[in-house]
Amino acid sequence: MSNLFNLPFAFSINPQTLKNLLQHRKNIQPNSGDDKWSEKAIKGLIKRLTKASMIDDLQTALDTQSSQTRCVTIPRDAQKKLIEPNPSQTVRKAFHDITPVVAFCRIWRWPDLNTHLELRPNETCVNAFQHEKDQICVNPYHYERVVAPFIPPVYVPVSDRAVFDSTTSERMQIQPDSTVPMDFATSPADQQRTAVNSPASVQDNYEAMTPTQASINQQQQQQQQVAATNFNGIQTAPIAYAETPFWCSILYYELNQRVGEIFHASLNSLVIDGFCDPNASDRFCLGSLTNVNRTTESEACRRMIGSGVRLYYIGGEVFAECLSDTPIFVQSPSCNQRFQWHPATVCKIPPRCNLKIFSNTEFAQMLSETIQYGYEAVYNLTRICAIRMSFVKGWGEEYRRRTIMSTPCWVEIHLNGPMQWLDNVLQQLPAPGTMSSK
Repeated sequence: MSNLFNLPFAFSINPQTLKNLLQHRKNIQPNSGDDKWSEKAIKGLIKRLTKASMIDDLQTALDTQSSQTRCVTIPRDAQKKLIEPNPSQTVRKAFHDITPVVAFCRIWRWPDLNTHLELRPNETCVNAFQHEKDQICVNPYHYERVVAPFIPPVYVPVSDRAVFDSTTSERMQIQPDSTVPMDFATSPADQQRTAVNSPASVQDNYEAMTPTQASINQQQQQQQQVAATNFNGIQTAPIAYAETPFWCSILYYELNQRVGEIFHASLNSLVIDGFCDPNASDRFCLGSLTNVNRTTESEACRRMIGSGVRLYYIGGEVFAECLSDTPIFVQSPSCNQRFQWHPATVCKIPPRCNLKIFSNTEFAQMLSETIQYGYEAVYNLTRICAIRMSFVKGWGEEYRRRTIMSTPCWVEIHLNGPMQWLDNVLQQLPAPGTMSSK
């Protein structure tokens, strides 16, 4: 662990300046662990600023809370030495790679901020962290929190004439790149993938992970086009997406046996790890689960899970970040469709790498386009809402384990919001037995 005060510095710390900067901190209790950690981080920032005038620029940004302020930069190569882990943040123990941008946005704007994936730089910041520059801007008012894009309702036929042609439904097949068979189909050897969002600088992966404003605008235009879809004059009723109390439910398996209770996730950031806390709301600790039929292979695998994987639900998108020292393996139908991979592709995520594994916007587009084909086609989309993930050991054509049920330790993640949306739509569609045979 680096020592913040052993760093070389360019500027001395003026007590009044430090006092002014400390006054702008959000939700900090005096003499708490957060109080000491944030003060230490701010002192380190003052020492590492590239220009003395930036202390005044930072003060101006905090006073005015304006994005129309100047960049406050530190050297890119100094960012990993600047921030120490916060020892009081035990729930964030697995998140070792907190960056200065995240740290100072947390200190001065959003105390509940977890990751850079929740941030979008404003368009005028030329030193934002995703740019390949020697300086990185840590002005907290040059960033905004990512918000979930508006998801338009899907339109379901409601008139008596809304009877689908069963022959059309039978002819319609979900495209190969849109779903994965529920019987844990394996992936061809040439379809094994490795996540490329590497750890060298998590910030460098920002553009690949977070939608730009241009892409959001494009998505909204596509959504408006979908919303205008009609069924040849048939009256339709809108069915809107709604968040659920628990955004996902996680089931843990050892080989083909389910172990323990279902974990219901209410927090937008959670960790699945190999440790033993049975009561944490933001951690699914596999180490506390017992299994009288546990094999020696599963036991050995469990010992290697370590910090496991962190799941983020941010702006209507789900990300997986490998925190373990060993890779995780993910089968995400949504991700496979996005990259036009084989539907059964298993993606290897190396340590400290991350991958977007689901998007509500993409799912909404898919659902809107599928409704016209009837009940069975819509029902098949339930496969999109389940993501499978194994620890340490992979599966597929490149491995001796052909299915995930042959891996020692794995989880299945059910996305409850999309699943509930599908259920609401299916309740309005004519069941297969009522379809016309004309």
